[in-house]
Amino acid sequence: MENGTYFYLMLFENIGYIRYAFFGLGFIVYCAIVLFNALIILAIVLEGTLHQPMYILISCLSVNSVFGTAAFFPRLLTDLLSDTHSVSREACILQAFVIYSYASNENTILMLMAFDRYVAISKPLQYNNIMTPRILSFLISISCIYPMLCLGIAGILNARLTMCGNKLWKVYCHNWEIVKLSCANSIVNNVFGLFILTTTVIMPLSFILYSYVKILIICRKSSLDFRRKAYQTCIPHIVILLNFSVALFCEVTLSRIANLELPKGLSVILSLEFLVVPPILDPVVYGLNFPKIRKKIIWIIKACIKL
Repeated sequence: MENGTYFYLMLFENIGYIRYAFFGLGFIVYCAIVLFNALIILAIVLEGTLHQPMYILISCLSVNSVFGTAAFFPRLLTDLLSDTHSVSREACILQAFVIYSYASNENTILMLMAFDRYVAISKPLQYNNIMTPRILSFLISISCIYPMLCLGIAGILNARLTMCGNKLWKVYCHNWEIVKLSCANSIVNNVFGLFILTTTVIMPLSFILYSYVKILIICRKSSLDFRRKAYQTCIPHIVILLNFSVALFCEVTLSRIANLELPKGLSVILSLEFLVVPPILDPVVYGLNFPKIRKKIIWIIKACIKL
């Protein structure tokens, strides 16, 4: 098979009329993701008191969720209603780039949120001098540009491979699955893929763990009221982190361990969890747990109803 041809997403084959049920469910989930995250973004943009590092980083998570799911759900819904499930190689590599940029950005943004909470709790008097708008903008830019740059290079490396197959056993384009179809030497792709995994997943998670351990140590030595306030702001972040980490672990495990045998349906669900659950859970958790965000969201909904 020559470069520049098509891939076929085989899991859409022979699913019968159940495709319409999946389409309806997928459409509802995607609408919910867009709506919930749009409310979070609007609440933070419109409310001046929410223009603080913690809330800005929360809005970054919502923007990233909309970005990542936009590469997955429209294509998924189209494939569910289509009789042909082919995708050009260029479009496939682009979809993989966006989806894994979303996953990497999620990790690095969560790392910045952990750093923000660590500075706020360990150095409260110096917080405003450390987390200035300029520094925050720089950190957010680096946390998004670096993963996308790495994944852009990975996409170029994948595009240079000669393919000996065109069947992808996924419902979306997957970097590692594309590499496995190559009949050329892919050691550079494998090594670079492990480098990306280390710098955008393992290192951020290690830093997050270190930050929260330090926060826990500080809280144990502090007053009851201080601990209550610290836990109130940290627990939502920890819930989001644990959910995304489990989802990402499932996706990486399923893609890298070839001899892991699971029922097809369970395998698909586990591989999609990082694309479906965090974009819904994040805005729900933050919308319910932060009174300022919740109050502004209620105001936006009431204003829309009156229109």
